[in-house]
Amino acid sequence: MMNSKQIRNTFKEYFEEKGHKIVPSASMIIKGDPSLMFTNAGMNQFKDVFLDIRKPEYERLANSQKCLRVSGKHNDLEDVGRDTYHHTMFEMLGNWSFGDYFKAEAIEYAWELLTEVFKIEKERLYITVFGGDTNDNMPVDTEAEKIWEKFVPKDRILHGSKKDNFWEMGETGPCGPCSEIHIDLRNESERQQINGRDLVNLDHNEVIEIWNLVFIQFNRKHDGSLHPLPQKHVDTGMGFERLCAVLQGKKSNYDTDLFQTIIKEITKISGKDYGKDIKTDMALRVVSDHLRAVAFAIADGLLPSNNKAGYVIRRILRRAVRYAYSFLDIKEPFLFKIVDTLTELMGEAFPELISQKELIKNVIKEEETVFLRTLDKGIRLIEQEIKKTKTENKSEIGGKQAFILYDTYGFPFDLTELISKENNLTVNKSEFDAEMKKQKDRARNAADTDTSEWTIILPNSKDCEFVGYDTTEALVKISKYRKVEQKKAVLYHLVFNKTPFYAEAGGQVGDTGFIENNGQKYSITNTIKEHNETIHILKQVPDNPQNEFRAVVNKQKREATAANHTATHLLHHALREILGTHVEQKGSLVNSDKLRFDFSHFNKMTDEEIREVETKVNNTIRNNINLEENRLMKIEDAKKLGAISLFGEKYGDIVRVVKFDESVELCGGTHTENTGRIGFFKIISEGGIAAGVRRIEAITGEVAEKMIFTKLDDLQKIAEKLNNPKQIEATVQALIDENTKLKKQIERVNLAQIKAIKKELISAAEDYQDVKIIINSITLSDSNGLKEICAQIRAEVKTFACVLGTVIDNKPYIAIAFSENLTKEKELHAGNLIRETAKLINGGGGGQPFIATAGGKNPNGIDNALEFAKKKIKETL
Repeated sequence: MMNSKQIRNTFKEYFEEKGHKIVPSASMIIKGDPSLMFTNAGMNQFKDVFLDIRKPEYERLANSQKCLRVSGKHNDLEDVGRDTYHHTMFEMLGNWSFGDYFKAEAIEYAWELLTEVFKIEKERLYITVFGGDTNDNMPVDTEAEKIWEKFVPKDRILHGSKKDNFWEMGETGPCGPCSEIHIDLRNESERQQINGRDLVNLDHNEVIEIWNLVFIQFNRKHDGSLHPLPQKHVDTGMGFERLCAVLQGKKSNYDTDLFQTIIKEITKISGKDYGKDIKTDMALRVVSDHLRAVAFAIADGLLPSNNKAGYVIRRILRRAVRYAYSFLDIKEPFLFKIVDTLTELMGEAFPELISQKELIKNVIKEEETVFLRTLDKGIRLIEQEIKKTKTENKSEIGGKQAFILYDTYGFPFDLTELISKENNLTVNKSEFDAEMKKQKDRARNAADTDTSEWTIILPNSKDCEFVGYDTTEALVKISKYRKVEQKKAVLYHLVFNKTPFYAEAGGQVGDTGFIENNGQKYSITNTIKEHNETIHILKQVPDNPQNEFRAVVNKQKREATAANHTATHLLHHALREILGTHVEQKGSLVNSDKLRFDFSHFNKMTDEEIREVETKVNNTIRNNINLEENRLMKIEDAKKLGAISLFGEKYGDIVRVVKFDESVELCGGTHTENTGRIGFFKIISEGGIAAGVRRIEAITGEVAEKMIFTKLDDLQKIAEKLNNPKQIEATVQALIDENTKLKKQIERVNLAQIKAIKKELISAAEDYQDVKIIINSITLSDSNGLKEICAQIRAEVKTFACVLGTVIDNKPYIAIAFSENLTKEKELHAGNLIRETAKLINGGGGGQPFIATAGGKNPNGIDNALEFAKKKIKETL
């Protein structure tokens, strides 16, 4: 029996023998495609090829693509664990032909690999072909059907619907019919009773699709019409996990070595075995699946956060922790311990797991630790809600309260439901769902975009040529444009035949500027990349878009941005020299105002290290090192040169290399001609953003100059206020020491005053039912004195109720304190009482049962507040 590594390698070797270039998996994190957050299919990295924006480097390709389906219409997150086949992260085995072979070869390769190489029984396989669609005036795909008849009896070839057998990229764009290969995994007796063909595409868990062959031959327009593509393509996809289950004779993907290797490690930690309890099994599936998704996402450069894709990864990780907490009884960080096992299992195919292993472990451990604290806090909050619900003689917790726990504290609804059930309560699910829908609607409305079809001006225009490395001005023509409406704002996307504008990429912001014709200027507010195409964003389309235009980049912003980008390279090199070669770039932002650089390092940088880095960078700036640039270098040669690649970026076979002395990086951004143009470099902050990841923010040139002048001006003003001493620092320190000494003297005076007030209050206390009642308005200079007096009374009086008020700077303050025996025996609660009392001084407050404080706005209400509290206390006693 083949293991998963052998199955994956066999697939790659087969297609390599058939003339396919085996390419690495693209990142799971999508860049340059606003319609997708994550790679959810093998074809995503070739989308621009299908759209005819980019010419493929090879006509035949194959790979195993890591995919993530946790957002948009392809969202399997909540199904994972509940059954035995859904996953968040999965591998998609695929082969592609770009204008080379078509249906005949694709079908032959698929059949040969499955039946001759993998030795799957031919009698268990069924084929579906597109059965036509009258609405699209599309006939049956008889071409594919006839080819299949060479390999499969006619009675095992079925006609499929448009839903199942016609693939579309979206509402518009490349599309075409597809053929699916299905396998019947049932035992012999079941197969004899019901023919497998009668169960195809009916969601039977043992009659399943194994491979989808898509034949891309049409382009769908905005009006819904279909037009033949000039070149036909093949795009196939086979779920790797499902293939492993088939070849290893397993009924579930989770029973294959891909998951059992991980599950066995989890069972060692939890002491819970797989296959003995439904809830335990579900939790083990969830944890094994989610660990893969999170580890691969971090390896691809995505850190958990509270925004966009980072938030999705955080949710996945927290779902794993929650299931382990609830059903495996694991109450401490553990996921990070299994990363070694995952790396050993999949690192050969995905080397980024090996290179980023320590980062993955550190990030996961910190996320686990933080969320476990959140779980503890959430459990305390739900317990309070349960107590409140029972006190009010209700049997149901409100859905709004459950949603607040979920949305504000990250506390999962099903855990709220589980804990409530254990306390014989229910949760209003429909109310919770309504709140969730409101939130999703708000997010959807904020992101709603209506994009029109491209208006073509130059029908035969080639790819937009970027000339911005050499110039900030060029004569251009508009190739095409489209209208985009979002949040009631109207913008226009323009593509030129060539452009000096740099499109946002690699952390560098896009250029701004204008295009001009006959004295009429049109502002370009941003430049972005979409499907590898440079798009210029304007608020209006020129009246005569077919004219030639002068395209002008905002030179001042470009030069400042270039200086910051070059400084980022010098910073990276300096960090590796001073802190060590473990430093790797984990993200960056470069604009005209500043640079931001995220890097791997496990300790806070010392002031000495920061100064050493600044000094090294500024020395390189003063040395005025010229830019050495190679725009067309083979990536193998660049690596031999020692070029450093950007974390999470995908590179082709030909790359651009940017070199400043010993700093050598793969980079497509704009840079200064020499380091001297940077002027000056200054780090303004350094801090942690995740486990093992630090962030530096820095400024250069004029921005740094202004900051230095401002600091010097401030220092001069301070010196003048101190009568211009020779040693400013010593003079300031002397003032601080004197201030500290005077503060201590004031504290001693205040303490003596507090002791005297406390003595008077105790002697004037009212004895009421064996309780000393101390209620008074006093004079203090600091509101903290109220709590101090209460603490001293507690130390001297066994049973007391104390309410004190004071006014400082025309602002009223109140403190309420009870001896501990009164809070237990009489259920007096200082926090509850002060909330009511504070209303009389137009304020608010809170605290614990034995001590609470409040502040307000109405000093005239102090006496009424004290009287109110006194009355309430006596009523309770």
